[in-house]
Amino acid sequence: MRIVIAMAQAPFISGGAEYHALNLGDALKKAGHEVEFVNIPMFDQPVESLERQILAVRLLEVERTWAGNIDLCIGLKFPAYYVKHSNKVIWLLHQYRMAYDLYGTDFSVLHLTKEGRNTRDIVHNADNLYLREAKRIYANSKNVATRLGKYNDIPSVPLYHPCPGMEKFYCGSYDDYILMPSRINLTKRQKLAVEAMAHTKSDIKLFLVGKADNIAVSDELKLFIAEHKLENKIRFFDYVSDEKKLELYANARAVLFIPYDEDYGYITLEGMSSSKAVITATDSGGPLEFVIDDKTGLVVAPNPVDIAAAIDRLAESEAYAASLGSAAKKRLTDMDITWDNVVRELTK
Repeated sequence: MRIVIAMAQAPFISGGAEYHALNLGDALKKAGHEVEFVNIPMFDQPVESLERQILAVRLLEVERTWAGNIDLCIGLKFPAYYVKHSNKVIWLLHQYRMAYDLYGTDFSVLHLTKEGRNTRDIVHNADNLYLREAKRIYANSKNVATRLGKYNDIPSVPLYHPCPGMEKFYCGSYDDYILMPSRINLTKRQKLAVEAMAHTKSDIKLFLVGKADNIAVSDELKLFIAEHKLENKIRFFDYVSDEKKLELYANARAVLFIPYDEDYGYITLEGMSSSKAVITATDSGGPLEFVIDDKTGLVVAPNPVDIAAAIDRLAESEAYAASLGSAAKKRLTDMDITWDNVVRELTK
C-alpha cells in the first residue's frame, strides 16, 4: 500500500513523538509498504492561531497525487490528524493537552484569558467532529484512550509499540547513580527530582540527561542546586551520544521517571529493557501501565520526600535494585510489544 503518515511538530523541538513517527515509517517500509510523511508545523502562540491551523489542516487533502492514489492515511498528532482522507486511521499520541487534562493547571495558559477559553472550545469541537471521520482509532496507551473517552466520548483501542532501538538496551552493573533521561520541561518535573535530592540520606547521585525546551526551566534548576549546595549530588548531561545513553542506562542503579500524566513514556520501556527498576509517581499516567510497585519498580506520591525515600531505598541495596530490574525486564518481554503487531493492526 501507499501510506501517508500525518504528523505535527513544533520547530526546534524534538522528542518521543518524532521518534515514534520515524519508527512507524520504518516498520511499514519493512513490511513492504510505500511511506511518505506529511509534517505540519505546530505553533500555539498566540493561542488564537490554533483556529487558523485547524482550518489550514482541514483544507489539506491527501487522497491522491501525481504518482497515483494514496491508500491509507495514519494520523498521529493534533492538528495533523484532521487531514482529509477517505481511508484514515488515527493512532493517537495525544490530543492538545492544554485544552484537556492540563487545562486549569500550571501546565496550561488557556484558562487565563478569554481568547484561551475560546480556543479550548474550538479544539474540543474540532476533535468531536473530525476524529470521528476515521475508520478506526487507536491510542498509544490506555492512558490516552481513557482521556479520549472521558473528554470526547470517543472509543479507541490501546496499541503499544516498542521504544526506539529497544533491542539495543542492555544491563551492565548497578552503580551509585539514578538516571533521569528526558527533555527538560515543566511536565517532566525535573524540579521535583532535584528537590528530592535535597532530602536523600544516601550518597547516591542523580544524573539528569536532556535538553531544555526553555532555558529558563534549566536555569531555575541550576539555581536551586547552587542554593542548596547539591553540586556533588546532581550532574547534568545536556547531550549524549546514543552509545553513551545506552551505557548510562546499563550501569544505573535505577531510572527515575516522574512526569505529570504522561501519554506513554519511552523512558519506562528503555529502563525496563536495561533491567532497571523504574521509580515513577502515582499521577504519572502511562508508566503506571508497566511499573508494578515493589515488583518492577517503585510507585510513589509526587512529592520530594517520598521520591527521596524511594531513591534511598534502592541506594541501600544493590541486590534489591537488581531483583526489581530483572523482574522489569521479564515483564516487558512477556508483554510482547512489537512493531509487527502495530503494522498488522494499522493496515488491516
